Formats: sequence, structure tokens, C-alpha cells
Amino acid sequence: MRLATWNVNSVRARAERVVDWLQRSETDVLAMQEIKCKPEQFPREAFEAAGYELAVHGLNQWNGVAIASRVGLSDVETSFPAQPGFAKTGDPVVEARALGATAGGVRVWSLYVPNGRGIGDPHYTYKLDFLGRLKDAAAGWTDVPTALVGDFNVAPLPTDIWSEEDAEAETHVTPEARAAFHAFEDAGYTELSRRFIPAERTYTFWDYKALRFPKGEGMRIDFVYASDPLAALATGASIVRDERKGKGASDHVPVVIDLEDPA
Repeated sequence: MRLATWNVNSVRARAERVVDWLQRSETDVLAMQEIKCKPEQFPREAFEAAGYELAVHGLNQWNGVAIASRVGLSDVETSFPAQPGFAKTGDPVVEARALGATAGGVRVWSLYVPNGRGIGDPHYTYKLDFLGRLKDAAAGWTDVPTALVGDFNVAPLPTDIWSEEDAEAETHVTPEARAAFHAFEDAGYTELSRRFIPAERTYTFWDYKALRFPKGEGMRIDFVYASDPLAALATGASIVRDERKGKGASDHVPVVIDLEDPA
């Protein structure tokens, strides 16, 4: 079974490219983030024609998560227990940042962790709260094959970012954000891409601005955390850097994990 995660940065703008990659890579399950559309706006036809079922959660033109599977899809949840909401004013809204479904015997959570925006911004507190509550919920899922995948908006190690002085990534490198990321290890999870791809300066995101990609100025912020029953099945991983190239590319690339049959 091949499981992947990809922040597609607007699925309507990149549906053809995403589906083409799905078929070329023979990926069985793809968790997508930042789809930027409501379920009724999702370009279902292209995915379904390629043999994929879909679970989609989006509330507006921001955020949004989805899962495409050609090995079954069931038990869909559009939030995790105690998932926090956010609003600068008024009542907090639980945003479309988490989607859980069972695919091919694996419980997959597609996750788009809040960016944080700035150290003094309420969004940073929201980010830490989101990670903490997700970890608490995930601690109860460790007895089954569970994958927590997506854009974590944290560069856990100094070598996971081209420069820790990058002003636009200040909330990705704080001790608090990094501790919140590593706390999933204490909750019973293993980050699989690091197991197979420990190399320094191996990134999954390059901003569109300032020629970041050709300059090699990126971050590693997309990850796959696995419970022990799932981690035991992992046989390999890849980061598909070439998907950052060419016309219509997302600013993120797929992270792929190969698994033995969970059955």
C-alpha cells in the first residue's frame, strides 16, 4: 500500500496535475491539505474517473482537507475530539483542518496545522493548542494502524529550514512549536519520513517568493506520524521534489510512505 500526503494549495487549480501524479506514482491513498474549496466545489470527476473515492472537508476558500483512496474509504470524521476553533473576534470556529477516514485498513488523518502567523499573534497560541489537543486525541489511537499526515507547519530540526532567521517562518522554529511536534513521539508515534530520509536540508516546501525553490531555500514541514502497528509495516519513503517544478506547481511536494498490506 502506498500512502502519501500533499498540501496541494488549491485543488481546483491543480486537479489535473494531482490526478496525473496519483496515477503515475501508483499511490493508493492521498491526504490533501489546503484544498481551498467547499465539498461541492471539489473537482470530483477527475479523481473518480481515475478510480478514487473521496472524503472532502472544506468550509470556504481557505484551509480545507481531503482524502482520496482507491482501497476503500469509511468512517469519515471532520474533526478530532476537542479540536480547537479560532476567531480574532466573536465565537471561535472549528476550521476545516482535520479529516479522518479509514482506507485500506489504515486510519488516516489529513491535517493542516495552523501557521501561527507571528509570535505575538493569537494564531500562534491557536497553533500550539491545536497541536497539543491533537496529540492528546491521538494518544488514544495507538492500538490500531493510524497515520497522522499533513502540513504540520513546524520545522522540527535546525536543518529542516534554510535559515532559522527567516522572518516568515518564525512560528515554525520556536522551542514551543518544536516541543509540540516532538510530543507525538511520547504519545506513541514514529515519524516515518525521517526514518527513511534522515538527510539534512531535505525540504518539502519552498515559498513562491524570492526564487526560494531555485535557490534551495526551503523547509521540511510535511510529515507522516505513525502508530506502532503502522510503523511496523513501513518499508520505505520518498519526498517527490520534482513536483515543485514546472507550470502550476504547488509550493509543497508529496511525501510518500510505502507499507506492507495492513491486512
